[in-house]
Amino acid sequence: MLSLITFLPIVGMILILFLPKTQAKIIKSLTLAITGAQVIIAAFMLGSYNYTMAGINDPKSFQFIEKFQWINIANFPLLGNIKIDYFLGIDGLSIPLVLLTAIITFVATLASWKIDKSIKGYFALFLLLDTGMMGVFVALDFFLFYIFWELMLLPMYFLIGIWGGPRKEYAAIKFFLYTLFGSVFMMLVMIGLYFSTQIVDNGTKIYTFNMLAMMDPKNFVANGILSPLNPNNLRLIAYIALFIGFAIKIPMFPFHTWLPDAHVEAPTAISVILAGVLLKMGTYGILRICYPVFPEITHQLIWFIALFGMINIIYGALCAMAQKDFKKLIAYSSVSHMGFVMLGMASLNTIGISGAVLQMFNHGTITAMLFIIVGVIYDRAHTRGIYEFGGLATQMPIYTGFTTLAFFAAIGLPGLSGFISEAFVFLGAFQSTNIRVITAVSTLGMLLGAAYMLWTLQRVYLGQLNVKWSSLKDLDFREYAMLVPLSIIIIFLGIYPSAMLNLMNSSVNAMVKFMAEAPKVFGSLGSL
Repeated sequence: MLSLITFLPIVGMILILFLPKTQAKIIKSLTLAITGAQVIIAAFMLGSYNYTMAGINDPKSFQFIEKFQWINIANFPLLGNIKIDYFLGIDGLSIPLVLLTAIITFVATLASWKIDKSIKGYFALFLLLDTGMMGVFVALDFFLFYIFWELMLLPMYFLIGIWGGPRKEYAAIKFFLYTLFGSVFMMLVMIGLYFSTQIVDNGTKIYTFNMLAMMDPKNFVANGILSPLNPNNLRLIAYIALFIGFAIKIPMFPFHTWLPDAHVEAPTAISVILAGVLLKMGTYGILRICYPVFPEITHQLIWFIALFGMINIIYGALCAMAQKDFKKLIAYSSVSHMGFVMLGMASLNTIGISGAVLQMFNHGTITAMLFIIVGVIYDRAHTRGIYEFGGLATQMPIYTGFTTLAFFAAIGLPGLSGFISEAFVFLGAFQSTNIRVITAVSTLGMLLGAAYMLWTLQRVYLGQLNVKWSSLKDLDFREYAMLVPLSIIIIFLGIYPSAMLNLMNSSVNAMVKFMAEAPKVFGSLGSL
């Protein structure tokens, strides 16, 4: 099931490459069918998911597992026997993001419908990007995880660099260099963990990339460079390096500067994917790898994680308030809202981490809707200048209704999905005495968020209609097809958040328990 949902887009990409470039409708329809099939598969997995299974480093706690030997090289020079598994599985941390990826890529396909430049190349790269994103959320082998992580880099670079705006080359190169910089750190830590972790395979001890094995103290190698059994271990440095690799993708201050440029220059559909899915991969990587592999270091640095979360929240909101470009405003709002995810993760308790994971999902749907809203008006007016509009509610009332819903969800209005995830983040963070002051300061982000969202609503949609836009038409069928499903999700999870919280509850409880107990175990190993 996981291989199917991950590699189905590759099948679609191959079919597209064999189609004549003149068959634009067939290429677009095939892409829509592939991404629609992913939504159906994700829904089936959701219906078959066992809510009670929980664990953090036990393979039996993961579901839809696929595992077989992928690479097996005997007596490799200097490295000995190399065995790498094809290991996929999902739990309560990953299934919401698998579902989110399927939904967002389907919506982004509809948003790509008006692409008329090199259609064949665009949709082939789009599907390759889809596979990379989905693979990150289902991989349980670090080597495989890294391949999927890197796989996204190439298509995203070209999707921005070829189909983007006036400064597309600059934005694409900046995105590429930032992400590659983080990937180098990740690769070095991955290699260090490989030589610090051994498991028994057919009676023989072998090194492994298995992420679950890396979380178990029994598997540490005494002289492994990243093992707490090694008195000269470099776990703190490795943790910081790995964390930076993921923080760039969030993006966390001060590694955030690639995001506004990438968003502004990217076509609407790619902005939807960037904000809806790619940013979540950074926080997911921290929860999946940094926290359980380095639990004792996490506890040492948790105050700093909360601090940078607070900086993201307030700095991102202030930058958003200063923008004159509608799309750039939404881009900086993403920086701010991802700060809430970091703050919830720093709580290290069930309610805070549940709020963080729920915020990942909710931010994905809300921000996707916001970027579609910007794309709708840009397609008609060919400008994103906030001060160039005014009174659009008179000319486009239905469009303004969807905009108001998305804006209020982003603000965190009760009854919409953004409220409950932010409320859980603050409830969890306030329970953690170490970060209570940081949490109190972070609440300013909610006030600032309301300020820039309502101010934008006033400037663009309310007041006297600018006669320049008196001929603009309201939404068409394709735009309804993008906005209605996202609106339903935002309202449904605002009214009944348990539908998502129940999915993650067992896994989050298991993680919190592991993180509470592991530092004692890991600390005692380091003192031997």
